[in-house]
Amino acid sequence: MIRNRQREDAEVDEAKRKLVPRLVVAVLALFVGLTGAVSASPGSGATGVVLAQGRMPERLKIKTREASDVVVQQVTLQPGGFTGWHTHPGVVLAVVKAGTLTRYVADCTSKTYRTGDAFIETAGVHMGRNEDRSVPVELYVTYIDPAGSPLRIEADPPPCAASLGAGAS
Repeated sequence: MIRNRQREDAEVDEAKRKLVPRLVVAVLALFVGLTGAVSASPGSGATGVVLAQGRMPERLKIKTREASDVVVQQVTLQPGGFTGWHTHPGVVLAVVKAGTLTRYVADCTSKTYRTGDAFIETAGVHMGRNEDRSVPVELYVTYIDPAGSPLRIEADPPPCAASLGAGAS
């Protein structure tokens, strides 16, 4: 009889030990659920407008070594327009809001970006060109540059640029 009582007491203690954490979690969940709506802080008098959105197929990680200037710029390339050969002192994130951009690098290979594409530019000479003859290219570009540096640095066209035709050299 005493052993049965001890076994029953041990079973009750075990049940309590398992029940207490569950009750704590349930009470916390109930508290958060009830106060979540109360503690939320909806905005007032504030609006946000998405200027452009794109997807980068690769993982993105940005780390700077010093203070940085962050600049957002809208860039429009008219039909047949081009940026000229240049480079950047920092990192550039770009989203193609409209049109099709062809981006050439120093060996004159190219990659084409269409509406909704996003890409990153780092060090290296390059040029962007709108090869369409009727639709402008609209880009939203975010520059993350060392503090006080220019957004771009003009560069001489690479030797292969002459083979690209008008606007490339």
